[in-house]
Amino acid sequence: MSKNEIMQFVDSLSVSKEFPAFKAGDTVTVTYKIREGGKERLQKYQGVVLQRVGSGPTETFTVRKISANIGVERIFPIASPFIDDIQVNKRGRVRRARIFYLRELKGKKARIKEARYK
Repeated sequence: MSKNEIMQFVDSLSVSKEFPAFKAGDTVTVTYKIREGGKERLQKYQGVVLQRVGSGPTETFTVRKISANIGVERIFPIASPFIDDIQVNKRGRVRRARIFYLRELKGKKARIKEARYK
């Protein structure tokens, strides 16, 4: 067995949940499981998707939110067992796959137009 065949076999064993389709510019709420000691709780992280990178079980996406006037970014692996749910709140209309220019903008300039689908 070659290395690629082994990787494909391991990828086929991993069970990933089905999440709604989203892309850069969309506003999402990620419900994430957090373990503190022996307890487990769910925390919601809402922000704008800056990018999606990779494919298959190694795919990740970056979400940016503003917390106390400070930009906070978090990278989530799409196949993480800790992700409970991903909810798309708003579809954004951007013309880039990676919208890092949002980092330099603040206030009203940092708004993203909402996509209107027919």
